[in-house]
Amino acid sequence: MNRTYYKLSFVSISASLFLMGCGSTSLVSTPVENIDTVPLKVSELTEAEQKNWGHLDLINDTIPGMSVDKAYKEIIKNKKGKTVVVAVLDSGMDLNHEDLKNVLWTNTDEIPNNGKDDDGNGYVDDIHGYNFLGDSYNEQLEYVRMLRLNIGDASDRAKARLLLDEEYPKALQNKQQYEQIFQVVKGADKAVKEELGKETYTKEELLSIQPKTPQMEQSVAVLTQMFTYGDSIADVLDELQEGITYFTDQVNYNLNKDFDGRTPVGDNPYDITDVPYGNGNPKNQVVTESHGTHVAGIIAAQRNNGVGMNGVANNVEIMSIRAVPNGDEYDKDIAMGIRYAVDNGASIINCSFGKAFSPEAQWVYDAIKYAESKDVLIVHAAGNDGEDLDDPENPNYPNDHRFGNSEFVSNVITVGALTSSYGSEMVATFSNYGHANVDVFAPGDKIYSTMPSNDYEFQGGTSMAAPAVAGVAALIRSYYPSLSAPQVKNIIMQSGLKSKASVIVAGDESKSTTFDKISKSGKMVNAYNALILANNISKGKMTLESNSK
Repeated sequence: MNRTYYKLSFVSISASLFLMGCGSTSLVSTPVENIDTVPLKVSELTEAEQKNWGHLDLINDTIPGMSVDKAYKEIIKNKKGKTVVVAVLDSGMDLNHEDLKNVLWTNTDEIPNNGKDDDGNGYVDDIHGYNFLGDSYNEQLEYVRMLRLNIGDASDRAKARLLLDEEYPKALQNKQQYEQIFQVVKGADKAVKEELGKETYTKEELLSIQPKTPQMEQSVAVLTQMFTYGDSIADVLDELQEGITYFTDQVNYNLNKDFDGRTPVGDNPYDITDVPYGNGNPKNQVVTESHGTHVAGIIAAQRNNGVGMNGVANNVEIMSIRAVPNGDEYDKDIAMGIRYAVDNGASIINCSFGKAFSPEAQWVYDAIKYAESKDVLIVHAAGNDGEDLDDPENPNYPNDHRFGNSEFVSNVITVGALTSSYGSEMVATFSNYGHANVDVFAPGDKIYSTMPSNDYEFQGGTSMAAPAVAGVAALIRSYYPSLSAPQVKNIIMQSGLKSKASVIVAGDESKSTTFDKISKSGKMVNAYNALILANNISKGKMTLESNSK
């Protein structure tokens, strides 16, 4: 991982964002328009910077974080804010995690574990949220379900059939290759350990071996190559095992046309009226069900408690809504989850998921519209396919535009992912983008956050960028509660750092373009700027520019 240093030279943010009035704090200046013309100095991030880079400041730290630490130090300080409920619509969550257990939303009108709907909201024993997946976990991808059940548009089913015919053999081949490589590396590792007489060894120690047999020569050659993929062979074996698990799940569940993961739930997932279903326990089912826990930590891991890491926002209660399985989510569960969050007090909903087929998309669109009517902001991950979402051939559900020319709601903000390297490689290779259909970019690559069983880990994806923005939104709604969801969205979009730097998208140098052309705002989210702008909007000192739908 590299950190980019650059010669500081700045131009001001657009005139519409200058602050007015005596004694107001100045906005962060924007870096030069094309950093590729500036001499760059590269060094590695420290361990502390790696774990916290998304909170750092571009100017002071030369890392494209969101200036969260600066915002707490210079703006928030000891201010008292309003508690904000943020719903994490995701996989199950570790409700007992040391960094999350004290920031959970609690339904005080419900009596735990009495099997009754005490508050009359239609859900039994929903103490910290709700579980729309019941006891299920593994699932098919949506297009595989469409083929199994013969549902959806005929043209979509035709696309699905072609896709499955392509993807299943590929997954099976990848699974077999990973298994073969794992066995070869494991065998070579065992031989080298015996040769060196030690359980761990460095690359230098490996290369010091003078092979006396062809087998040892091959083992050294194999492991030398493996050291290019990790700092230790143990790390490489762990990554290979993760790959085996991933492709095994694809073969056995996600792409298996004969698999039905919904049976344990007991409802008809294609009948929105078949309710109630699920249960009141949104906890993760297995330790590998970790996505929701990681997302929740980014938003609101308890700050300054001496353990783990700090979430972006204080004054937050996390509502856990389990609706995303190990496979594609059902439209019914997402629609029901959004409505549950809205009806039970969430003012922000984080949605770190997406899919390419959505046979009942209207259910979700209606739920998003319902959230808009109740002034609830939805933060959605742009997706990890490295695709241009402005291209109608790259559908990503849910969305706020129905693949038309304009947005049909004003309460959805779609987020792409940044890396920690400011410059041509600051857009994560996996991140989707789109001048019309992605709103902003935020830190999303190699993000350190909470994992089940009081653990912590680095993960990457637009799934990590979205909760970073949800955290910024929570700060705004906490300290400036009079602002509406559309205002919060516009503040985040308009207060970010804009750059016309040349960047590589999708990891393809032939697709290089300027950063301002890959999202609607052309900006990187900045918490410091957002809070200053929110303060001025709430006090009537400024008016927001119009973000046309």
